[in-house]
Amino acid sequence: MSSILLTNARLIDPVTGADTHGELRIEDGRITDPGPAAQVIDCRGKCLAPGIVDIGVKVGEPGERHKESFRTAGIAAARGGVTTMVCRPDTMPVIDSPEILEHARGRAGHSPVRVRHIAALTRGRAGREMVEIGFLRDAGAVAFSDGTHVVADTKVLSRCLTYARSLGALVIGHPQDPGLSAGACITSGKFASLRGLPGVSPLAERMGLDRDLALVEATGVAYHMDQITTAAALPALIRAKASGLDVTAGTSIHHLTLNVLDVADYRTFFKVMPPLRDEDDRMAVAGALTDGVIDIISSMHTPQDEESKRLPFEEAAPGAVGLETLLPAAMRLVKAGHLTLPELWRALSMNPARRLGLEGGTLDAGAPADLVLFDPDAPFVLDRFTLASKSKNTPFDGARMEGRVLATWVAGTCVYDRAAT
Repeated sequence: MSSILLTNARLIDPVTGADTHGELRIEDGRITDPGPAAQVIDCRGKCLAPGIVDIGVKVGEPGERHKESFRTAGIAAARGGVTTMVCRPDTMPVIDSPEILEHARGRAGHSPVRVRHIAALTRGRAGREMVEIGFLRDAGAVAFSDGTHVVADTKVLSRCLTYARSLGALVIGHPQDPGLSAGACITSGKFASLRGLPGVSPLAERMGLDRDLALVEATGVAYHMDQITTAAALPALIRAKASGLDVTAGTSIHHLTLNVLDVADYRTFFKVMPPLRDEDDRMAVAGALTDGVIDIISSMHTPQDEESKRLPFEEAAPGAVGLETLLPAAMRLVKAGHLTLPELWRALSMNPARRLGLEGGTLDAGAPADLVLFDPDAPFVLDRFTLASKSKNTPFDGARMEGRVLATWVAGTCVYDRAAT
């Protein structure tokens, strides 16, 4: 592989917090010390940062390839500056055995970006019987989660966490009380009442988090909360971190940039899980991200076909695609003053890589040359039909956005070049 020198770049380093003008050299798929190179690329003063590591991507293989394949998701990821997709186990069938995981890993070879897999915590995500965590780790699983299927049986969850702790495995939880949230499709409050929709109280997230953190304290497991979306949950998270528990927290880009009022007249592209929250909650979560209480931002990419979304709001499937809109949506946080670009990239790249024990998330010499070149100020109006994903269910359709990915490299290979498309 020939060496590449990326010159005249605005380097965004999440490790040091630096935002400086400079150059970066790639050789044999890794970042190296500056020096001569066979190919020189002028970045024209645009931002160069580590590739995004996106935790919680839903891909339809196996079982729902008509919604998204590894190939189409990988193309969308490359166009969005995502160099590693960490995929969820909520497939058909569920990724709960080494054989199914091996099949998914084989299919992931069709993606132009790196793909890692989360395995289920219980068989079929049914919450009754623990999976073979050790075998699945050996087969390549980087974490274990039942996703939005919360394990309601506390004894079963306690056994899963204890066993995961003995193997050093990371568990990803979805903080939600399943009883309170059952049947709900919107956050409770005046807006839900006016629309006549069944709502769930923000306390359901706090109650679910309180239970999970008690079990984390009892077992000592490494634990990541996939989506913290309410102000009510933050005090418990702050206490858990202050007491030294091995916990981290994430949130989705949709909960950071949208609120419940965006649902307007039953717009189903804004139906996600958990549901969009009040503006006070959105601001509190954005503030927690600024303070480092919340560690990771993810797209929670969830493709749904037109038939699943073109239904009455209560019946429509939850979820939104986000691989290509993650970066421009996240730029709203920078423009609003919540984060600097290096701080944003800690949440998008460095923190998720470190939590999962992956290489990347840094511009240091020796790190994989997984990089994204982007213009943070480029304006555009999003047209969902231009997205590379098979499904087009984005809440940002028609929105004015800023931030364009210009090029993406994985292991030093350019997998997307906007100028060439």
